[in-house]
Amino acid sequence: MTLSAVPARAALEEACARAGFTPAGAVPVRIAENEIWRLSGGVIVRIARPGQWRAAVREVLVARWLTDSAVSAVRAMPIEQPIEAAGRPVTFWVELPPHEIGTVMDVVTLLKQLHALPVPDLPLDELDPFVRVGERIEAATSLPEEDRLWLRDRHAELREQWAHRPAGLRECVVHGDAWVGNVARTARGPVLLDFERASIGPPEWDLVSTAVKMTTTGAVTRAEYREFSAVYGTDVTEWEGFGLLAGARELRMATYAAQHAATRPEWQAEAQYRVDCLRGRTAAPPWHWKGIM
Repeated sequence: MTLSAVPARAALEEACARAGFTPAGAVPVRIAENEIWRLSGGVIVRIARPGQWRAAVREVLVARWLTDSAVSAVRAMPIEQPIEAAGRPVTFWVELPPHEIGTVMDVVTLLKQLHALPVPDLPLDELDPFVRVGERIEAATSLPEEDRLWLRDRHAELREQWAHRPAGLRECVVHGDAWVGNVARTARGPVLLDFERASIGPPEWDLVSTAVKMTTTGAVTRAEYREFSAVYGTDVTEWEGFGLLAGARELRMATYAAQHAATRPEWQAEAQYRVDCLRGRTAAPPWHWKGIM
């Protein structure tokens, strides 16, 4: 966990004062691109990056819509939110009961419920699989310039393919970042988290997150993936657009690592390895990429 507690604390205290909570005794849970704090009394505070007001509004609205639709999701506190503090959008959530990270089956169970819902009248944008990828490439200063040029070209190539992607399943509300890290397993069952990327788009985008854990990183076994596909009713790896979506996911994972490696030297080897994999400098996949946060 990276801790930049001084600026986060200022935003936390300002937001709590406006929302009527006390920050005394607040504990940092995770300080990364978004900053998560735990308050006494079972309240979780999420401090987003500057410029993410629309995403914060969307997170709260989607969470409330899912609760109303009987889909198990993290619950937003019943206050008017987001709240702006120190130039950052801040949201407040009901703390989950004791839990552990979700499973592949938890992910597919919740995705089936989400994808079956009618599209609501909410301010949801069309899915952009490449959001922030360009910024991440520019921030990836630990990489050689030759590799950054390749990433820019790959980004442009995939964007062009996305504009002409093949037809697939009926578009619906997609989570946008559907993996086990965004599902919590509680005694009552799995709970869906983190709706920052919720949008309208092809459900294959949510499915490919698990597929690449098998084909690209090896974090999901073939047996786990077969069960995942059987439960959902579709094997996205057999769809003609799989290569495009898998490529977009791989690019996101590589540039995420590269962006953070610029300020965290201990992650530079992993970031470079991911780029080397994409550029064909290593053995064939799965590559067993290591998590960096």
